[in-house]
Amino acid sequence: MPVPRRTRSAVLAPVLAALIALGCVSAPDDDAGAGGEQRRAPAAARTTAAGEDPDGTDTPEEFEADIGDAARVAEDYWKNEFRKSGLQFRPVARLIPYEREGEVDCGGQGLGLNNAAYCSAGDFIAYDVNWAFAAFRQIGDAFIFYLLGHEYAHAIQLRLRIQKKFTIEQELQADCMAGAYIGDTERKGTLKLDDGDLEELARGLEAVGDDPGQPWFAEGAHGSAKQRTRSFSNGYRRSLAPCDVS
Repeated sequence: MPVPRRTRSAVLAPVLAALIALGCVSAPDDDAGAGGEQRRAPAAARTTAAGEDPDGTDTPEEFEADIGDAARVAEDYWKNEFRKSGLQFRPVARLIPYEREGEVDCGGQGLGLNNAAYCSAGDFIAYDVNWAFAAFRQIGDAFIFYLLGHEYAHAIQLRLRIQKKFTIEQELQADCMAGAYIGDTERKGTLKLDDGDLEELARGLEAVGDDPGQPWFAEGAHGSAKQRTRSFSNGYRRSLAPCDVS
């Protein structure tokens, strides 16, 4: 498990607003458990002059370490939750960074830029590495742990055969599960958040709420700003109890 780490306070809204439809929906491959985590240095990091970052905390090495830490913490968290329920746990097969639109295929559909997604066809989490690295530089560890927590929640929904009727229900539950994952691991001492990080994260969640007037039953709806913030906060404060995970 990673040692307790500090997350930098920053305005989350400008970057989190880029989170668009998270997750492809298609049947998992039979060999979903094969493979492993893939690493790729972001292009921005490869061209950044040495010493540009004043505090030395935005390096490609730290970014990759945080991606790996977030995935391991999520895996350990859900492994423990499954064990408490007497269930067998299977971790997400792969993490896949990509740089070009359509470079990674999910069930016949290429993934776009400025996004991260859990793909049930292949059982992997893929993310635009340049976008994620830029967000990491602006925000810090909090963004990476939220991002992985939300996407890992979609994988858990699949493993528990949770299939809601509407997209908004699926997404709000994933926000709640991400909140529980972060809150529980912080209370355990695995993560350490700075004062103000939760308020910044709440403002970020407000930024990714659906536009006013979007029907709640629309395909791809994620929930209003208030709904998303409330779902995450409920999970963070009360663990999985309010997330309706069974």
